[in-house]
Amino acid sequence: MNNTASPNTICVLRLSAIGDVCNALAAVQQIQQGFPKAKITWVCGKAEARLLAIFDDIEVVVFDKSQGWRGLIALRKQLAGRRFDVLLHMQAALRASLCSLMISAKRRIGFDRARAKDGQWLFTSEAIQIASTPHVLDGFMQFVAQLGLTPQPPSWHVPLSEQAVTWAKQTLGEGKHLLICPAASKDYKNWTLDGYQQLAEYALEQGFRVSLIGSPSAKEKALSAKLSQRCQGQLNDLCGHTSLEQLWALIQRADLLLSPDTGPAHMAVAVGTPVLGVYAHHNPKRTGPYYSQEYVVSVWQQLIEAQHQRPADQLSWRSRVKDPKAMQAIEADQVIAMFQRIQREHQL
Repeated sequence: MNNTASPNTICVLRLSAIGDVCNALAAVQQIQQGFPKAKITWVCGKAEARLLAIFDDIEVVVFDKSQGWRGLIALRKQLAGRRFDVLLHMQAALRASLCSLMISAKRRIGFDRARAKDGQWLFTSEAIQIASTPHVLDGFMQFVAQLGLTPQPPSWHVPLSEQAVTWAKQTLGEGKHLLICPAASKDYKNWTLDGYQQLAEYALEQGFRVSLIGSPSAKEKALSAKLSQRCQGQLNDLCGHTSLEQLWALIQRADLLLSPDTGPAHMAVAVGTPVLGVYAHHNPKRTGPYYSQEYVVSVWQQLIEAQHQRPADQLSWRSRVKDPKAMQAIEADQVIAMFQRIQREHQL
């Protein structure tokens, strides 16, 4: 079904994570452009709600997963008496599908069968078409097409406040800026301290100011502190000391972001900052920074082929490298070489 009738109310269901919400946002903003009178309500997690708070044209409804069934009941109460024209069920996970039962909608659109894992197709009445590439963002863009619009190349409008932009400018100062986000939410996605140190020291030699970013979690702050100590205090450790809007403003202000497979990489894409990605566990053609995929240093293909003893093109694009030490296979020389390429191509 491809209904071209203009919806008046649209509910987006994407609970997590920061990077996926950033990718989904590109599709949602295209829908807003196609249906400028439609009111958008987005059901998401607590951290993601802080990210979306800067968008005045999106109503944010928070689902607190830590409350379990009570969180589902609270969601139902928040949306009681409302019936949306369209539900965009943009998360193929059982928890999200249970949340979808709390949302009343005339049309319930979910993923194509290849992406609709955890039985998501049981909770929807329509499915998007299969995307031409495995990237999660291209999958999200099929929701645009399902509403009768013609998807355009993904782009974002991120309305950062003047206060946040000024703060980022003052915090970073003048010069060339490299941001390093050393930690992902899952430790196995992190690169090595030695690798981060060598890249940071090389960037310092090239005249860059280097700052560390991340969430206020104890693990992320500890990793940043260790890296800062190794670099003898030459790094500006901002990990855990920013709001999400301030973090976005820092990324926008920077010349380059070095990051593993985690949210800030996708925040950078949204504001046009190049990303040097380091990947081992997941296929970067699926989860890499959308407009910086050519700048990803990845060992995923060689490791997944060794794991399965088959060529990568014969495996599912979802295939994950299970070795917890996989990121150690990325050599600092590889990352420095990619850093040099980005310097040349962006004249940094």
